[in-house]
This record gives sequence, structure tokens and C-alpha cells, in this order.
Amino acid sequence: MNPPKLNLPASAAPNFTTLGCRLNAYETEAMKELAAQAGVANAHIVNTCAVTAEAVRKARQEIRKIRRDNPEAAIIVTGCAAQTEPETFAEMPEVTRVIGNHEKMQPETWQQMTPDLIGETERVQVDDILSVRETAGHLIDGFGSRARAYVQVQNGCDHRCTFCIIPYGRGNSRSVPAGVVVEQIKRLVGAGYNEVVLTGVDLTSWGADLPATPKLGDLVRRILRLVPDLPRLRISSIDSIEADPALIEAIASEPRLMPHLHLSLQAGDNMILKRMKRRHSREDAIEFCTDMRSARPDLVFGADLIAGFPTETEEMFENSLALARDCGLTWLHVFPYSARKGTPAARMPQVGGAQIKARAARLRALGEDLAQAHLAQQVGRAHQVLMENPRMGRTAQFTEVAFGSDQPVGEIISAQITGHDGGQLLAG
Repeated sequence: MNPPKLNLPASAAPNFTTLGCRLNAYETEAMKELAAQAGVANAHIVNTCAVTAEAVRKARQEIRKIRRDNPEAAIIVTGCAAQTEPETFAEMPEVTRVIGNHEKMQPETWQQMTPDLIGETERVQVDDILSVRETAGHLIDGFGSRARAYVQVQNGCDHRCTFCIIPYGRGNSRSVPAGVVVEQIKRLVGAGYNEVVLTGVDLTSWGADLPATPKLGDLVRRILRLVPDLPRLRISSIDSIEADPALIEAIASEPRLMPHLHLSLQAGDNMILKRMKRRHSREDAIEFCTDMRSARPDLVFGADLIAGFPTETEEMFENSLALARDCGLTWLHVFPYSARKGTPAARMPQVGGAQIKARAARLRALGEDLAQAHLAQQVGRAHQVLMENPRMGRTAQFTEVAFGSDQPVGEIISAQITGHDGGQLLAG
């Protein structure tokens, strides 16, 4: 049953809530522009995440809170959770509309969301995301702080890891053409941005669907060549086994490409990696980190790791703990395993919830130790710091630096590290 029409004053601008990844945040910025162009008002848009069952639960919780705080506003739910399980949100009485990940990037979708039409149109608009063949990275030039802009160059994923629902939320891999990316970055540099971050769901698959099938390394080198005034280029999470020779060479030799890589490792035990349907072994991961650090000694690694994947024994989990040290990781992003309906892993023998929680805590504790060691190593060193606000910036390795006095926001300044407080480096 469609909700009633909402005859509200047209003056109330829409509100947006973003849950989940950086790409979702990017797309929220695009939706803001689309909604403004369409004249959408008196609505609250929730851009959801589906990476874990907990993420879906939090989305439902957030929707209920929004309804309590805004009893007469239209609530429009989109994002990966809306794409993968639209019925979950359609059944919520608080929800006015459910739109898919493809639909949310279409101008015509937002043109149907004026107050006099929002109750007249189809309540659930979620099509087959796997049929989508293009990405909408051209919609905005980037978003971020005054210092750093994020540019979407890829969306979707062609891989089918057994724990992951995201391909069914994002669709197959689609790439933004290199020329479009370069032009975006030129505009961003012209607008004063000193750092650009390339983002995507499966970034190292960039180019596979484009003519001549270029690689991510080709894109990186093209950006650095054609945008010489860009001081810093950063790449987000990559799959190390898919790092192409040009990318490896760029990481090793290009000083404007930041020495910080976030790796999609997920586990450190070969049997678990096989059951995850990952494409690398623990030996591959260790070799990659060793070789890259040898080529560029200041390189810092972060990684995603899952605790308590189905069938994981204590010995297998210990291999994940060991991998963090064997790879020389600095930043750990730990996910307690959460079964996602419709994935092969959800049908495997499950690890108990208490064990999953305990293992995640042990991984996070190790991550804290590794981060503390990195902070301690930086004391006494000089760093180039990109200021994100008057009192905080980040090094090339993405480490936060706190200052005791105001600095120029958006500028890259030289700083001598005098200490750390356990979470940030300290500079005068």
C-alpha cells in the first residue's frame, strides 16, 4: 500500500544520512545535487550499507530514530542494503520509498520526489543491479574536506567471495574512462585541492571493461603525467594480487603517489582464504608487502581482516594474527564475521558468537599495538602534513598529526614530530 501524499511546505530542504563506506559518502554528495536540481523537499534520505547483518540492523535503527524525530517527513531508503533486501525496508511503516543503487543516481528518480508526487509513484524502485553496465562517477567532481577530494573511478565487483553480498548491491565492475577522471582531477586541482583519493568497490579491477583493457597503474601514471600540479595522489583499498606492474612501479618510484596502501587481505590462513574464495595466499600477501617495502621503505600498510569466518579454528585464527606481523601492517580494520543471507559462507559451519567477538577483540588489540609502534617510530622525524582543519592534518602515510596552534587549512606544511598521545602524532 502506498503511503499518503505529503503536502508539506516546500521550504524544508532534504536531509541525508550516510552509512558505510567512502563510496556511499561520495554518492550521497551526488544525490544532494540531484535532489537540489529536482527541487526535492521535506524528505530524509538514508544511504544504507549491507556489508554485515549488523550494518542492516543499524540502518533499521536509524530509520526508526529519524521517524521519531521527523514524524511528517518522507523517508527514502537507498544504498546497498536497500538493493540487496528491499523487502526489509518496504515492510517498515516508517519508510516512504525504497530505491536501488542504480536508481539513486538517475535524475528522473529524484524528479518524482517532489511533495505532490512522492506518494503517487511506485513505492519500491529496485532493478537488477547486475544488468547495469555504466557507472555514474561523472556526476560530481569529488567531495571531501577543503584539503582532500575523493574521486570515484570504479563501481561494482566481478568477484564472488563467499562472505560478501556487495556484488549484489553494487553490480558488476564498471569503470570511469581515464579521460573523464583526468578532467575531474584537473578541475579539483584548479579549485585548490592538494590531494585526490581514487575510490572504488574493487579498485584494481579498473579498466577491465574499457577499450584496450587498461590497468589501474596506467590510470595512476596518466593522472600524474597529465596533472603535474597535483601534489598528492592516493589510492584507496586494493587487492594486492591484482596489482599490475605499472601500479607497482608507480608505488615504488612516484613520490606524489602516497606511501600508504590499504589491502583487502581478510585472513591469514590458506584454508580460510580458499573457503572465502579469495585469489591470494598468505605467502602472496607477505611477498607483496616485503617487496613493496623494499622498493619504498616509507610505505605503510593497512588491511581488512575478518575474525571468526566459518570453520575457523584457533590455529587458523592464529595465522591471521601472525599475518599482521609478517606483513608489517600498521592499521587494522577488523570485521567480526557476520553471516549474510544468500552468501555461500552463511551455509558453512559457523563459529560461535562469543568466539567471534573474542577473536575480533584480539585482532583489534594487536592493531592497537602495531599503530602505537608506528607512532613511536615517527617521533623526531620531519613530515609533510596536509592540514584537514586548523589543528589536525595527515602525513603522507595517512597518520594524524595534532598541532598546538592554528595552521592553514588545505595547505601542506613541514612539521617536526615531537611526540604522540597514543592516537595522534604531536607537532608544535
